[in-house]
Amino acid sequence: MTTEESPNGPRHRNIKAPQSDELSSPAGSHDNVQEDNLRQWQKHAQKVKVKVLEQVKEQLSDILDNALTESVQPFTHILNGKMTRKPSSRAQKMDNGKVFMARASLLDELFEISHIRTIYHMFIAVLLIFFLSTLAVDYIDQGRLVLEFDLLFFAFGKLGTVTWAWGVMFVYTLFIPYYTLAFWGSLYHTFSSKTGLSLGTGLILSAIQMCVLGLFPIYVVVHNQLPPASRFIVILEQIRFLMKSYSFMRETAPVIMRNTPKEGKSPRFPTFSSYLYFLFCPTLIYRESYPRNTHIRWKYVGVTLGMILGCLFYGYFVLVRLCVPVFRLETSQPFSKRTMVLAVFHSILPGIMLLLLCFFAFLHCWLNLFGELLCFADRMFYKDWWNSTSFANYYRTWNVVVHDWLYYYGYRDFLWLSKGKFRAAAMLSVFIVSAVVHEYALTIGFGFFYPVMFCLFAVLGVVFNFTMNDKRQNPAFNVIMWACLFLGQGVQVCLYCQEWYAQIHCPRKENSFWELVTPRSWSCSYQR
Repeated sequence: MTTEESPNGPRHRNIKAPQSDELSSPAGSHDNVQEDNLRQWQKHAQKVKVKVLEQVKEQLSDILDNALTESVQPFTHILNGKMTRKPSSRAQKMDNGKVFMARASLLDELFEISHIRTIYHMFIAVLLIFFLSTLAVDYIDQGRLVLEFDLLFFAFGKLGTVTWAWGVMFVYTLFIPYYTLAFWGSLYHTFSSKTGLSLGTGLILSAIQMCVLGLFPIYVVVHNQLPPASRFIVILEQIRFLMKSYSFMRETAPVIMRNTPKEGKSPRFPTFSSYLYFLFCPTLIYRESYPRNTHIRWKYVGVTLGMILGCLFYGYFVLVRLCVPVFRLETSQPFSKRTMVLAVFHSILPGIMLLLLCFFAFLHCWLNLFGELLCFADRMFYKDWWNSTSFANYYRTWNVVVHDWLYYYGYRDFLWLSKGKFRAAAMLSVFIVSAVVHEYALTIGFGFFYPVMFCLFAVLGVVFNFTMNDKRQNPAFNVIMWACLFLGQGVQVCLYCQEWYAQIHCPRKENSFWELVTPRSWSCSYQR
């Protein structure tokens, strides 16, 4: 009995237990399956979201550019007088020029975000601290509240000479290139030797350009011994007028050559007003018309002017409070490797601040000011260079205005002459030209030759451009890029400040070539 009942009891219980499980497990397992499916769908949606956010930033700009290119392509074919088959994507990119469109500057859009605007407010607060600290130091040292901007007045001295020199360059650029090209265009299609006419006109205009826009500004700067800021105004305007006039001739001459006028009619030529507008609008690529805004926002003009003045005083305080006390003779120490390294690292903070101030004051405020006054609608003067993970992207996005000129008239024309070959050589040539022009501006502006910028730009810049290319997408490369910018700015500020004081305390004894090109800080023996 016990052996029979004992199996029956457990067997009975075992029979009922599965019945209860069969009633409850389908609902429980169904819920578990639903939860698993929901988790999988959430993970999948999250992955899709991340991929979309990564790709939309890169692709949106390309999509808009391609759409604009396709929209203007039929008009380009009509102007050329013939319809051609659709080119390949690379050929299409090479054939089409820059397309202008109405768009705001990136910082203007970012300042609409309160978090980004707070960073702007932090810089304003630092400016106020500089102002208050200067007042406090002057009160302690002199016993009175006084602000003497002697360095600022010195740097912008002799503005009368700067004004008439700029007037000469402007009048020349306004009339001579325009009417010379108009004269050449009126004879081109009727002249027997088109090559001889073009070559003769080009040589004559080049000689005049060399005298008026080449040697004349240098003579004014050197003969009148202009101070640094006034020198930079003259030299930078010289470079701007050269680039503007070249763009006008480069864009206009091919159109005149392609379009043969009908008999009895003169060739179509750009209007004088369009060329005058181009000389002032914030772009270096000539077009007969640009997208325009409907009105001027005078409040925006006033705020932008205030920001330019703020950046000017900001730079003054950075130099006076962070640079001059380190490099002037009274507080310097005897030269050694230790003092040199300390000076470089001490110069990193003022160096990066001056870099950001130059970017904000010129590329954002100054260009937007002229864009607003002229109702110029395309305000993409720069891109998000601060997010770059490669130096190749940094060079493209830091200064879009100059980059466009170098790309279309340097890099692209080089490839056109070489029939699409030697891309590395084309890129290298653009780097060399840019480095030479930067070094020329600094040499004339400071009044001495010290090729720090050239070495950093043409040597290290080329190396970084080919090694840290667009394939580098890891955020760590953004850290590397910023570290290189910090160190590069520190080296430049340190070496240029040392050379400035060396030129003052150890002047040249003769004007030989080697005396002019050898930095004085290498041999100057005064106690620094």
